[in-house]
Amino acid sequence: MKLYIKYMVSHRCKLMVKEELKKLNIWYVVIDLGVIEILEDITPEQKEQLKINLMKSGLELLDDKRAILVESIKNSITNLIYNTDEVPKTNYSNYISEELGLNYTYLANTFSEVKGITIQQYIIINKIERVKELLLYDELTLTEIANLLHYSSVSHLSNQFKKLTGLTPTFYRSIANKRRANLESM
Repeated sequence: MKLYIKYMVSHRCKLMVKEELKKLNIWYVVIDLGVIEILEDITPEQKEQLKINLMKSGLELLDDKRAILVESIKNSITNLIYNTDEVPKTNYSNYISEELGLNYTYLANTFSEVKGITIQQYIIINKIERVKELLLYDELTLTEIANLLHYSSVSHLSNQFKKLTGLTPTFYRSIANKRRANLESM
């Protein structure tokens, strides 16, 4: 049996979910981003208690099939942007379709209806958030960041970044460095 959890996006979330399952004596096979595979069916009482416990931590147990599908799409995108250094062998639409085993048009329409934005817009937003994070770390050059996130060029990355944030990546990094310097001098 699989359970689907909304907002489960990090290793810390996985650890928290493991603890909640342990408290309720629910034995799992796998815990992945947004998905728990458990050994056997759980009682309605266990499911309700898990739902309550997860809510206290900002997570949500999903029941709605469309919401589950959207979370699966989001988790697939998050995994691709944050957890892999590999360039997908196909474009994003084919990658997501293959990952979830469903027709991309169906996935795209469902995602847009539920989220109010396209999958492509969601990908761009998440890539720019990842760029911001990498700029704050100040360990990679802009060229290295562009390559890591599979941008065709630094110019393409810079244009998307400015369109979403109103700032150039270089200016964003300089602001972050100034803040860091101010904090260190205190």
